[in-house]
Amino acid sequence: MARDRGLEEVVRDLVAGEAGLTQGPMFGGWAWLVDGNLLCGARTDGVLLRLGKGNDAWALEAEGVEPMVMQGRPMSGWIRVAPDAFADEGFARRLMVAALSFVRSLPPKEAGRR
Repeated sequence: MARDRGLEEVVRDLVAGEAGLTQGPMFGGWAWLVDGNLLCGARTDGVLLRLGKGNDAWALEAEGVEPMVMQGRPMSGWIRVAPDAFADEGFARRLMVAALSFVRSLPPKEAGRR
């Protein structure tokens, strides 16, 4: 999977100024972590967001949003948003606010234990 610099820029704009944020290559794309916990990732097939178990139903109702599937199994609380759906600035912001809220509720991971 190739990186999508345009999607990466959109995500960067949405998370600009967030405390505890790190970023780097992951899963064939680019990923963002908050205090060591994975927040989201971007690559050519869309944006992966971590909303948390039980927090993703509202997002899954939107066109272009699907559950994240890893090795054939859906991952509860994780969604993949198609690039076209993430292009809606208001929707993308709402998704990111929800993801940040969930990830900030998690205990920070110690350096080296990710």
